[in-house]
Amino acid sequence: MTAQGWFAGVDPDDAAAAGDAVRTGRANAPEDWPALAVEAGAADDEDEYYALLHEATLAGTRAAVRERESADDQQLIHAVRAMGDLAEAANELAERGTEWAGSVLDDVGSGVDGAREVASRDPATPSERQAISLCRRAADLGDERDAVRSYVEQQAPAVAPNLSMLAGPVLAARLIALAGGLGELAKQPSGTLQVLGAEDALFAHLRGHAPSPKHGAIYTHEYVRGTHPSERGSAARALAGKLTIAARIDHYAGDRRPDLQADLDERIERIRARDSS
Repeated sequence: MTAQGWFAGVDPDDAAAAGDAVRTGRANAPEDWPALAVEAGAADDEDEYYALLHEATLAGTRAAVRERESADDQQLIHAVRAMGDLAEAANELAERGTEWAGSVLDDVGSGVDGAREVASRDPATPSERQAISLCRRAADLGDERDAVRSYVEQQAPAVAPNLSMLAGPVLAARLIALAGGLGELAKQPSGTLQVLGAEDALFAHLRGHAPSPKHGAIYTHEYVRGTHPSERGSAARALAGKLTIAARIDHYAGDRRPDLQADLDERIERIRARDSS
């Protein structure tokens, strides 16, 4: 049987097709591919072969990057990061807008809700017009943040059904974003997942300047935040352990396992009972 390289059946001028051939092709054993390419008429000489191979590998890499970026978990990462950016921008702009509005208008509230109320008013002076306009921009950013949050709440259960069931969609998406993807999260031990989001505190601990953090982003979960401080570390470990299992099932299997929730509920109940005994 004649050995065939990536160039077999591919138009050398079609970089996309050549890139796909490089990404998906395989050979049973090494061969003198430049010589075979010349023999097959795919290249005039060895230099042209390597030039074509260079273009093919670049095209294959670009395709691989596009494919990864379009993956569902990557879209979720973009969304949860955008949600955080929008929340920060909305809060900062609302603070500035309501402070300005409070200097020229009566009964001005604070935060994005206060900006929304100011945004509904009609200006009577140039100063009021600018302050109200600023509050409208803050309200728009708040609305966009809410829209992105709704997207996350809808998409996270489809991307990571078990992780979303245990953590809630927003925390699930945040953990995926902190890890860099669902696959990356599934590969991490539970102890690492437990402190995701607490990197600054962890580095301070490693430098000997602070105690070891007991939790990171998972602190926002009611099972950690709502547990007595004396048992909060145990609750964080129990939650992280189940979330790690959930992430692995989501990545490698994809089916929903309701028993995970029951097991976690029972474990947290036992931990909290220790504090009351």
